Amino acid sequence: MAEVIAQEKQGGKQKKKLIRVDMTPMVDLGFLLITFFMFTTNFTKPNVMDLGLPAKDPNPRPINTPYIGDQNQVTFILGKDNRVFYHQSNEKDLTTGNLKETDFSGVKISKIISEAYKNAPVPENFTIIVKPTDEANYKNFVDILDNIAISKKEKYGITDIKPWEEKIYTELIR
Repeated sequence: MAEVIAQEKQGGKQKKKLIRVDMTPMVDLGFLLITFFMFTTNFTKPNVMDLGLPAKDPNPRPINTPYIGDQNQVTFILGKDNRVFYHQSNEKDLTTGNLKETDFSGVKISKIISEAYKNAPVPENFTIIVKPTDEANYKNFVDILDNIAISKKEKYGITDIKPWEEKIYTELIR
């Protein structure tokens, strides 16, 4: 492997030995170690969430989408600082009074979804709408999707917050 080559240096009263270590075999050892660690390391797989997207229809045809209505839906607005607001209103009826706030502690969101579903005039058309704002964080988005999965409601949508909702939202967070 490595060899030590000693040379005597003459000149003067003392004889000094120069030691030179041949490092060439260490390069081979380095590559062997790198190869060993690459083959024995467990690479972490990215965590992904199954969104349950529908299969693509090979023969698309126009769908008669039913009108959902205000009482057949509940809209969650994800805001900054882990705040979440919800409503069951349209553009004309939404005010700071009926945009209610809740949080992610316990099963509050699941209860809100269950109550809205129970009070829906046409339960088979009941839809949950999630609207994250620019200040919302990813953890809150995952938490709301977890609560939807807990409530076992399969009809939900994710969209941008509308300007009229943004106006009421900004009035509340001031």
